[in-house]
Amino acid sequence: MPAPKGRREDNRKPRRENGSRTDARWGGGKPASNPTGKPTGKPKGKPTRTRSAGPAPASPKPAAKFIATPKPAPRTSHPDATPKVLTPPPTVPLPPPPDFVAQCSAIGVEFEPGDVEKLGLYLARMLHANEAFNLTAIRDANDAWRKHIFDSLTLLAPLSELAEGATLIDVGSGGGLPGVPIAICMPHLKITLLEATGKKVEFLRSVADALGLRNMTVVHDRAEALGHNRGVKTGQADGSNIRVGAHRESYDAVTARAVGRLATLAELTVPFAKVGGLVLLIKGEQADAELAEAAKALHLLKATHVTTLPTPTGRTVVLTKSSATPKDYPRRDGEPKRSPLGVVGSAEPGQRD
Repeated sequence: MPAPKGRREDNRKPRRENGSRTDARWGGGKPASNPTGKPTGKPKGKPTRTRSAGPAPASPKPAAKFIATPKPAPRTSHPDATPKVLTPPPTVPLPPPPDFVAQCSAIGVEFEPGDVEKLGLYLARMLHANEAFNLTAIRDANDAWRKHIFDSLTLLAPLSELAEGATLIDVGSGGGLPGVPIAICMPHLKITLLEATGKKVEFLRSVADALGLRNMTVVHDRAEALGHNRGVKTGQADGSNIRVGAHRESYDAVTARAVGRLATLAELTVPFAKVGGLVLLIKGEQADAELAEAAKALHLLKATHVTTLPTPTGRTVVLTKSSATPKDYPRRDGEPKRSPLGVVGSAEPGQRD
């Protein structure tokens, strides 16, 4: 009998008390008419899904707490290391060894009044500054008088023929050797000290002020760069141009004291000398071997070996400049030391103290 119009047959399945279906097709209980418990056919229509309440809302996280921590102390080279505080420089000269003046006289060096005292004050200030930064490996005062001052004064004899007002540049002056002793004992020369390290430049300038060396100027630069400095052209009233402030090929004499092997040293010094100027290099017992090694470098730089002078502390190589140095020299920073001109092979030897 068909269902009355306006009503439909209620084919919905009974539900459990918790609201889920009991039909086996939906994972519920078995229908009463199917004792086997197996589904009897394909379910019709779409299954009705029960909406879940979803996961519980996450509880808000507590705000992060930031705890300020003290900054670590700056690192030092050693846990117990403390920065050195340099006391004021000395004002009392170091006395020379008893035989110092006699030894100088034996090589033809005679002092004007006050020269020895200035040399002693310079040496005192150098050893004092050496406590804060490296200027020399020599700590003993008597050794310093002989190995620094006396060694530098051996250049006075070959420089004695320079005229009043002649110019000299000391390349790689370091702590001021041999430039400062020459400036003290030869005040008629105009001395330029060339140094690349800032602390050493400051020290040298303080020495010039303390000793009143008005004939001495300190330049902070590298020899590779300054050796190309031709100055600035300035116009004259007669229409000609002259260069002012030049360093390349501008000095009557150039000195250097064992800042490298001779091939390297020649490239760093010869460009500063005028044509016909002197280049004096203080070397050790290996001077002859270094000269042979540097033969090609001297040829390229247009320099000629004049003589090698034996001294009580070493040997002095004397060069002269026969013509203008080619514009390619000196090469860029560090190149003359890394690859000595005309030399193949061995690394740069260590410097003297």
